[in-house]
Amino acid sequence: MELLINFFTNYGYFAVFFVLIICGFGVPIPEDITLVSGGVISGLYPESVNLYIMLIVSFAGVLIGDSTMYWLGRIYGVKILRFKPLKRIITFKRLKLVKEKFAKYGNWVLFFARFLPGLRAPIYLISGITRRVSFLRFILLDFFAAAISIPIWVYLGYFGASNLDWLHQQIQKGQAIVYVIVAVIILVVLWKWQRSKKRKKLKKIKK
Repeated sequence: MELLINFFTNYGYFAVFFVLIICGFGVPIPEDITLVSGGVISGLYPESVNLYIMLIVSFAGVLIGDSTMYWLGRIYGVKILRFKPLKRIITFKRLKLVKEKFAKYGNWVLFFARFLPGLRAPIYLISGITRRVSFLRFILLDFFAAAISIPIWVYLGYFGASNLDWLHQQIQKGQAIVYVIVAVIILVVLWKWQRSKKRKKLKKIKK
């Protein structure tokens, strides 16, 4: 994290934006650490790095990176999988797992992909290749998922800027908070789905 903080300090918003885009491509740089580091430089240098601009830059970097993977899949189809750099990230094993997730959970996989670092890039790429979801739906699901994770990480970095040892400890707690929020959302979605299923059954019985 210290390496990213130094890099972001030198190059500011552009560096955060650039790193978040390549994170969307599946490059093994932790997105949460990138966002925390962006928050840290906002806390350390408030006179030159504005926290709210950092949040906007973070959202832009995340959404553009994810959208690029979607459009690569949509434009080039399965041909994109022949591209050597992508072969290292999107392995056959990951592709198989992503297809199984889509078959089981449908478009909700796109929402939960934000919290699945190893599967994020393959999920976005396959959603474009299969064209099973419109770009509007894709970007909305991605935005709502990002609205949960991005503020948590950026604000955590901002408030922990003066004490990096404390911050390292809180990152693990932050991950736990994100997963708890996601778990609650999953439970609500499942509850609503079960409820609608029961209603349909009751309507059939009455008929």
